Amino acid sequence: MAKQYISVRNLKFLLHEVFNASEVTKFPHFEHIDKEAIDMILDSAMQIADNIAGPIAQEMDRKPSEFANGKVTVHPDVHKFIQAMGEAGLIGSQASLEVGGSQLPETVRTATGFSLTAANNSIVMFTGLTSGAANLIATFGSEELKNTYLEKMYAGEWQGTMCLTEPQAGSSLHYITSSATPLEDGSYKIRGQKIYISAGDHDQTENVIHLYLAKIDGAPAGTKGISLFVVPSQRIENGQFVDNDITTIGIYHKMGQKGTPAIHLQTGAKRDDCRGWLVGEPHKGLMYMFQMMNEARLGVGLTGAAIASAAYYEALEYANERPQGQALSIKGQDPNAPQTLIINHPDVKRLLLFQKAVFEGSLALILQCAKYADLAHVSEGEQKENYNLLLDMLTPVAKAYPTEMGIQAVSAGLQCFGGGGFCEDFPLERLYRDIRITSIYEGTTAIQSQALLGRNVTMKNGKAAMLFFQEVMKTIQEAKTYDELKKYATALEEEGQKLQKVTQHLVGFAMKGDLERFLADATLYMEYFGIVCIGWQWLKQGIVSKQALLAGKSQGEAETNFYESKLHTMRFFFAYEMPKCYALATRLTDDEILTLATEKAMIN
Repeated sequence: MAKQYISVRNLKFLLHEVFNASEVTKFPHFEHIDKEAIDMILDSAMQIADNIAGPIAQEMDRKPSEFANGKVTVHPDVHKFIQAMGEAGLIGSQASLEVGGSQLPETVRTATGFSLTAANNSIVMFTGLTSGAANLIATFGSEELKNTYLEKMYAGEWQGTMCLTEPQAGSSLHYITSSATPLEDGSYKIRGQKIYISAGDHDQTENVIHLYLAKIDGAPAGTKGISLFVVPSQRIENGQFVDNDITTIGIYHKMGQKGTPAIHLQTGAKRDDCRGWLVGEPHKGLMYMFQMMNEARLGVGLTGAAIASAAYYEALEYANERPQGQALSIKGQDPNAPQTLIINHPDVKRLLLFQKAVFEGSLALILQCAKYADLAHVSEGEQKENYNLLLDMLTPVAKAYPTEMGIQAVSAGLQCFGGGGFCEDFPLERLYRDIRITSIYEGTTAIQSQALLGRNVTMKNGKAAMLFFQEVMKTIQEAKTYDELKKYATALEEEGQKLQKVTQHLVGFAMKGDLERFLADATLYMEYFGIVCIGWQWLKQGIVSKQALLAGKSQGEAETNFYESKLHTMRFFFAYEMPKCYALATRLTDDEILTLATEKAMIN
């Protein structure tokens, strides 16, 4: 029997009852999908998760990727997984029917990704990267590039990657030095190095298609001179593979996600004969790549929530099986009384409720973003712009909160195991290592925080922030119609108003040109904003659960317990997490700042 790592009931609750994923299927773009088809797609993903991905998660960690004699080897079942994903249409799930994709709503893609990632977060990176790279080609590439690469990538025959980071540049893409020299046949000679390239080379695919950032000779300085290229590891000449002069220098020995290799690549090192093909127009590469980066940021947020989900169900199972100590109600009264299961201890319940509140709230926020993406796709004019603004506004939060708080949630799960959680005997040890990278991938929490405060809250003269708070107020007003929810609606309203005041206070520094003071505590602002966002999502879930109970929709004890559990977890979040906002607001409005450049002499 497969291990439990998600609740299918919760996934369908969010997908159908909270976000009404099938709403967009009435529009022509998604009319080939209905609710029944959505459930079939979820079932297909679960079968791959249960039968292929999940069973090898521990083994991929214990026998990690290796580099020897210039070759990278990964677990042999990676090929089986990639093939199954291709056959199920899940690699091309985002792409249009015209280019061979499945054209699924983003909400459905998110739900399938959650189940697969919770089963084995390391293996899904292979297909996730291929999907993102292929989507860039489909969106911006020429017909020739589409015809050459998409079919093979969607089928799972060829791997895709994204190549941004360089040794000397890190996250500052302004400083990349990879170069592209135009050739007479329309291709470019590519020279440079890229680091931390996930799935950048391995033995379970015959070709790797790199989406590669470089500067064309003579390009403008900085990010304005960056172009995007398709750089395959094997180029095709006269219908045959030709080595494209891409060298794997080595792999990084990672703390977690050991089943997916992270590669250091060098292009043009052997023969100065690495070829690339321009995607779209010159000098617009960073803009194009941001499409994949934004998709990846939501994907990394989803990874944080999914790993936290897997850790929760491991901890929940253990807590229901492990006897330890006497119940506090009888402790000391009867030394011969049997031990109680640890789930009966209040602090273990707190640990479990914290995990549940974090990952189910995080998943809801990510699905909220996916719903905005779907609505933007089927809308026009100002409505389309508004949905895109909401998506842009929340993307950094949906990346940062699930990963930062997911780390804490997995840590809480490990705590349930006691010393056993620190040992390889239980999966929590692996999951704790795996999740740590998520707050770093695709832009650290600090980078996401500066994007939220430094760009998004002031975007379109504050229109994006205004739209967000309007969305929150709609939920608050609906919640106030239920006596049981009024308390929580009022609490969220008060914190939302405080958050707006804190935002205005900080933006005041930006208007005076004091950008360092403005962004000094952006990460704390992100934490504050994230708590309000997740409170909003829990209130939404509370409304739907209350409506279901009042309408008698629950059928039997299990369904009643499901909705009651939702309401209980909502109450826990407001009781234990929302009060943190007070301290954050106090810090963010305090005039004493201790981290500015003038204070650097105090660090020694």
